[in-house]
Amino acid sequence: MLKLVGSLRPAAALFRTSAAQPSACLATGPQQEHRTFYEFRTYNIRPDQNAAFLKLTNEKIHLRTAHSELIGYWSVEYGGLNQVFHIWKYDSYSQRAAVRAALAQDPSWVSEYISKAIPMLTSQDNEVTYLVPWSQLKSPPQEGGVYELASLQMRPGGPAVWGSTFQASVASRDAPGYGKLLGAFHSEFGLLNRVHALWWFESADHRAEIRHKAHTDARVVAAVRNNVVHLDSQRNQLMLPCPFSPMK
Repeated sequence: MLKLVGSLRPAAALFRTSAAQPSACLATGPQQEHRTFYEFRTYNIRPDQNAAFLKLTNEKIHLRTAHSELIGYWSVEYGGLNQVFHIWKYDSYSQRAAVRAALAQDPSWVSEYISKAIPMLTSQDNEVTYLVPWSQLKSPPQEGGVYELASLQMRPGGPAVWGSTFQASVASRDAPGYGKLLGAFHSEFGLLNRVHALWWFESADHRAEIRHKAHTDARVVAAVRNNVVHLDSQRNQLMLPCPFSPMK
């Protein structure tokens, strides 16, 4: 009997080792190396107040950018009516908390902007995102043009499941003769398993031409087909930069 117990000990040790191993595989993708994050904000505006809201924001946005960095501010042209989308950069959650506290105590911001802007809106939404590890935030090649935000709702599982196919799908179109990728992001707060690609095109017609070109490019078609098996839904919005947007 003692001999049997002794023979079982190595097997038990092996079982403990193998049981511990899966914990190293639980990560859903590359670890976030930087604390910097980007807050995506979407405001829906009352149809009769759209022009007034944009005018007020153009005049008073400096009150907001005095507190934190604005990456871009756009009016949605296709894929949403009476809607604006903007991106704010933060170095940490504590910085964002301090910014929000400071804004609440800023009398000019409250009286000259917020008190007037809020009644013009029907809803607000936000999402916290990080740049994916293989993407960097870039500037458009020139001022003018249009921007496309492609938002993909991926199936549960995280980048460990669909990260490589998403990267390949984006990379296939981030090439000469196509649009300019300005950044690829993944969600941290908001809908999870959601990724975004922000693109720049010379014009809406330029984007349409590239879209048709992609349909006949075997390299792009193959990459998209490999990614679509992990995709639940997708939404695309074509956006025009506001006059005060850093990205123009």
